Amino acid sequence: MHRTLRRRITLLLLALSLGAVSGACAQTDFQPQIGQEGKDVIWVPTPDEVVERMLNMAQTKPEDYVIDLGAGDGKIAIAAAKKFGARALGVEYNPQMVSLAQRNAKAAGVLGKAQIVQGDIFATDFTQATVLTLYLLPVLNMKLRPQILAMRPGTRVVAHAFNMEDWQPDETSNLDGRRVYFWVVPARVNGRWVLELSGAGGSGRFSLNLDQQFQNITGVVHLGSVLVGLREPRLNGFRIGFAYVDNKGVRRDFTGSVTGDTMEGSLRTDTGAEGRWTATRK
Repeated sequence: MHRTLRRRITLLLLALSLGAVSGACAQTDFQPQIGQEGKDVIWVPTPDEVVERMLNMAQTKPEDYVIDLGAGDGKIAIAAAKKFGARALGVEYNPQMVSLAQRNAKAAGVLGKAQIVQGDIFATDFTQATVLTLYLLPVLNMKLRPQILAMRPGTRVVAHAFNMEDWQPDETSNLDGRRVYFWVVPARVNGRWVLELSGAGGSGRFSLNLDQQFQNITGVVHLGSVLVGLREPRLNGFRIGFAYVDNKGVRRDFTGSVTGDTMEGSLRTDTGAEGRWTATRK
């Protein structure tokens, strides 16, 4: 009876061992098929030249942290690490794809710099990215858009194939019929500001009203009883610029940066005078 029990245990352990080996082989042998269904999208690989253009559009540097949502086989995260020297994270829902991507990263020699993790892109914190890459359907881009717009101003966002509706891209590239879209997350500047000037031929305190639609801004400065419209207003991430002509016919050009509810920078008049400016949101 004791010998029979030992034999059964031996056979059970052998079966479990063979099952583990079979599972490992199945994982290693997994190869994705173009068009296979995923959680929210089907899998279609991004061509290498498009990957390179995406990362070039974002001007990816070694100091960047690239996060790729819907990483698939990991090629964007791997390219960011290998060709551009950046830290990279790929988020992929399919665990078999994650294992494949990790093997690809290891084969490319960047497993330490490019990590591929299993996760749901809608439950992932990607706010630390300096570069965010996407190859998702339009409805998914739009679902993510509020989170993207809430990211740190200046974050660079690149999407293959699909845009974000009325958030117009800052650049569109075309590679053999494949479109790539680029945005810079803009600071939030809409509202009323107290604008203070020093130097540049005088000082003063004025009210500045700004309206904003994504990176597009308009506004007026209250100069006494006159509402003076802004000329050439522009917003690029956290960088802002505008000009106006005062009640003496002098044009003042402003450049600066936005940090939350404050702005500051330098100004120059068309007469050559220079000064500084600050603004605080009311």
